[in-house]
Order: sequence, then C-alpha cells, then structure tokens
Amino acid sequence: MTADELKGKVLEHLARVAPDANIGAIEPEVNFRDQFEFDSVDFLNFVLALEKDIGVRVPEYDYPKLSNLDSCLSYLQEAMAQSAG
Repeated sequence: MTADELKGKVLEHLARVAPDANIGAIEPEVNFRDQFEFDSVDFLNFVLALEKDIGVRVPEYDYPKLSNLDSCLSYLQEAMAQSAG
C-alpha cells in the first residue's frame, strides 16, 4: 500500500467516525481531539476500523501514536512494513 493510499484510508475512517470534521483542513501535527469533536469512544472506533481495514494490530499502549495524522501515518507505515517482513 502506498503512502497516499494509507493516508486516504486514515482520512476515510476519520470521516466515518467524526462526520462533522473538516477532513480537508486537518493539520497533520495537531492532535485530532484538538481539531474536532473526537472523544475516547470515537478514537477507539477509529483505531479498530484501521486495524480491521489495514490488517495491522495496534497494541493499546501504542494508541497515543495514532493521535494525529503525521504520527498515525508513520506508525502504520512502520507496522505494515514489520508485518510484511
């Protein structure tokens, strides 16, 4: 999966969990919770949807690494590379 495809999937799942969020205006380094209404249940649903769609298990202690777009993409790219290798 390319970086652009992964970003598209992350944004798609964000839009599903937080439909009122302006996905096109997301600041990559700012936490999702600071940008739009995104509570802990929304965040959990987001992580679980990513796990299912991408096929990567995210341990609970790594959840903070998915808190903004940049760190989320970095974490998932690394996790996908490790699972493939």
